[in-house]
Amino acid sequence: MIEAMPTFYLFVLAALGAGLLPKGSMRAALLLLVPVLAALQIWSLPEGNLYQVELLGQQLELMRVDKLSRVFGLIFCIAAFLGNLYAWHIKDTVQQIAAVLYSGSAIGAVFAGDLVTLFFYWEGTAIASVFLIWARRTEGAYHTGMRYLIIQITSGVILLAGTALLYRETGSIAFEQMTLGSLATWLIFLSFGMKCAFPFLHNWLQDSYPAATITGTVILSAFTTKLAVYALARGFAGTEMLIYIGAVMTLFPIFFAEIENDLRRVLAYSLNNQLGFMVVGIGVGTEMALNGTASHAFAHILYKALLFMSVGAVLLRTGTSKASELGGLCRTMPRTALFCLIGAASISAFPLFSGFVTKSLIMDETANEHYPIIWAILVFASAGVLSHSGIKIPYFTFFGHDSGLRPKEAPWNMQLAMGITAFLCIFIGVYPDPLYALLPYDVVYKPYTTNHVIAQLQLLCFALLAFAVLMRSGIHPPEIRAVNLDVDWIYRRLIPKLYLPIAALIGLIWTALSEAALKNLGQFQNLLYRWHSPETGMARVRPTGAMVIWVAILLAVTLIASYF
Repeated sequence: MIEAMPTFYLFVLAALGAGLLPKGSMRAALLLLVPVLAALQIWSLPEGNLYQVELLGQQLELMRVDKLSRVFGLIFCIAAFLGNLYAWHIKDTVQQIAAVLYSGSAIGAVFAGDLVTLFFYWEGTAIASVFLIWARRTEGAYHTGMRYLIIQITSGVILLAGTALLYRETGSIAFEQMTLGSLATWLIFLSFGMKCAFPFLHNWLQDSYPAATITGTVILSAFTTKLAVYALARGFAGTEMLIYIGAVMTLFPIFFAEIENDLRRVLAYSLNNQLGFMVVGIGVGTEMALNGTASHAFAHILYKALLFMSVGAVLLRTGTSKASELGGLCRTMPRTALFCLIGAASISAFPLFSGFVTKSLIMDETANEHYPIIWAILVFASAGVLSHSGIKIPYFTFFGHDSGLRPKEAPWNMQLAMGITAFLCIFIGVYPDPLYALLPYDVVYKPYTTNHVIAQLQLLCFALLAFAVLMRSGIHPPEIRAVNLDVDWIYRRLIPKLYLPIAALIGLIWTALSEAALKNLGQFQNLLYRWHSPETGMARVRPTGAMVIWVAILLAVTLIASYF
């Protein structure tokens, strides 16, 4: 039965059920069941365009199944299951329904075979996900959610405009490989880039993810940006510009993450950094590079969720995620600390952890395709990842100085979600063949070669040594309460400062012009009244004899004119 409907419908039914069921275990169990059913459906579906409808003369393809969409669909189902398990204790109907519709929209977008269908799901992810930010129910969360919604909706509007122009140019709305040769494809590319947090378009990510609820941040980290990665891989694979965009994405978040005090913002910058590796892989565009992008997205969703889960558990128990206020929590939260270390090892690409067997596909293919400078940038970025996510997060949270805090261990459901995620991070790292089998193209690659293992361990050891030296010498940026400026300062501070005086000046000018116009209009009205009112002027009542005289004068003028 479930094979006869698009996967998104399962999540809609689950959202309806969640709204009808009372708060408690039954509702939470339903939210766990739906991603399992969706994963079983995705696993069993044959390849091809399986569900089509006609809308306004256009054929919409709601379920285009191939190996690329299948691997993203499966990891989105796993992420939805783990996120809902992590949020088992939540009784907030808004968060639960928003989470299930958000994950369902992302999965629906992955299987969209045309750009119109993609647009509907694209906007669905935006509208559903903003409620995970607003669910904090604070004034700051409201304003952050509005900024997030503006960016996400704008991305969808640009996508729709590009789709309309593409249809006018080609007569097709198919979601397939495109080249940057027209305004239409540039608009679609920009739309994908906004959601993928390209440089200068990225700060919605650092602004919104840390502002969401504890469980909402975990769910947000899995879908929006990876959906954009999928869209770029589907539509713009091999676009060389993406190589350089991705390289910049891997670099600049390192410096912001190093000086950031809020650990959830550190992870948001780290997320941006990891997206850069995937974008580089898409830009290289070879089969192996695209395999690396898909596999790294798969692994990244897991280890990034694990890191957000561990920091979220700390935030739940202590009320803060500021590095300056934490430390020594391993004494009372040892399992959470262990899970955090596994996530840190995975994102740092330690051997036997998931990042090691996925990131190397991208880096090796970058070298094979003769991009030595880009390869060197990725190596540097890998060392930076170890510093800000592999070391900084666990060190300042669970080790380092003793903050004196002695919180309880995380709730059982959070520990279970973290445990499953940690197991998957290790399983993929130890035995990557099942993941490689899911990738879009055949994988002929052995990650565990002597050269690769030794080279990676050398990189990691030198990065660890550098961190130790920086800490001992006092050069490492201290963890202090501060506000770090990013490009969002331009539109949150600079533009309003410039706009408000200009707006006030325009308002004064408009008021003066309006008053002058009203004054002149009143004078003109009085003049008309004097000339044409019934009592005075040309419109006043005149004697009959006077009218006869005027008629005679007009007749004489007419006769003279006709005579000549």
